[in-house]
Amino acid sequence: MPTDRSATRIQKKNRSAILEAALNVFSAHGFRGATVDQIASEAGLSKPNLLYYFPSKEAIHTALLSGLLETWLAPLHDLDQDGDPLQEILSYVHRKLEMSRELPRESRLFANELVQGAPRIQDALSNDLKQLVDEKSAVLTKWMDDGKIARLHPQHLIFSIWALTQHYADFDVQVRAILDGEDPFKGAEPFIDTLYRKLLAP
Repeated sequence: MPTDRSATRIQKKNRSAILEAALNVFSAHGFRGATVDQIASEAGLSKPNLLYYFPSKEAIHTALLSGLLETWLAPLHDLDQDGDPLQEILSYVHRKLEMSRELPRESRLFANELVQGAPRIQDALSNDLKQLVDEKSAVLTKWMDDGKIARLHPQHLIFSIWALTQHYADFDVQVRAILDGEDPFKGAEPFIDTLYRKLLAP
């Protein structure tokens, strides 16, 4: 398999096509329901050609998840301890909601992995993610100690943001059915903004 540095333009194009196809297949069928044949067909490549780039379905899935985790955690990394507490939290909420709008397949891929017990990203959850959440929870606690936001359990505050924002991607079909096809994000943003403004008011 070519490395990113040595890959030709065609090889980079094929690798990108495989990952894009895999994102469609995995987000629709989950890891267990997806097959290499489905991914190859979606990418417009033969199965042997696909296996030249990735030796297995698991290798493709792991590559997708590795890139996704970096993207998924970026907004939390950006929570600035020196910024205005309410605006920093609301900015994080809005960015997470926007990611659900713009990256629904990625959200479902991540959700499917977690439902299966996170066998391919357990180390990242137990180490990188936990360290980041602990770090930002300390920032939230400091803001609470300073009386800048209401006293809340910091980790559960973060969990609530994940649950409220990612719901719109992971349960898109249900949400749109209930709203009779209305764009769910049109009402979600002002609702969630109001909810957290009231919840966080000191």
